[in-house]
Amino acid sequence: MSYQGLNQKVGILGGTFDPVHHGHLLAAESVRDELKLDEIWFMPSKIPPHKQNHKILSGHHRIRMLELAIQQYPEFKVSKIEFERDQVSYTYDTVQILKERFPGIQFHFIIGADMVEFLPNWHRYKELLTLIQFVAIKRPHYQAHVNDPWMEQIIFVEMPQLELSSSMIRNRCLQGKSIRFLVPDSVLTYIKENRLYVD
Repeated sequence: MSYQGLNQKVGILGGTFDPVHHGHLLAAESVRDELKLDEIWFMPSKIPPHKQNHKILSGHHRIRMLELAIQQYPEFKVSKIEFERDQVSYTYDTVQILKERFPGIQFHFIIGADMVEFLPNWHRYKELLTLIQFVAIKRPHYQAHVNDPWMEQIIFVEMPQLELSSSMIRNRCLQGKSIRFLVPDSVLTYIKENRLYVD
């Protein structure tokens, strides 16, 4: 991914995106709008640390669905940076590469608010907090369950409530149920044409 912008503010939304759905897009847009970011980069994980023993769709399909989902939104991009490495994708390593490769960009790393309390379990999390701005997406009326000093470094952004998950979409596919309106039409067509998430 080539990018030469200076003094740009970019949000990073990582995940397996198996598959990408409207919840991902709404989260990205909520942060972009609230923080006035120039772009959001969707960053699919190649080997997520927490899913090493779970079967996930090939990177080819997940990346292609992301490209289809965001093709009409120029401020949304797909970053394949984690597919440049064969080892487990740790956020710390990815952030180091981003900062070296794009020194003129101010990055914001987007996570769900429910993940905030688990940050101390992340690989080298204290260093991460000094390297990049964390942004937590919260549901209405969300209350944090931790009150550590490092919490003050995190920006919380509220988004409309949308009960969607990739696992729910996969399960609906396995059960032969409709996923229309849960994923972009282009992603729905791709899933059907390639017979994804079926036995």
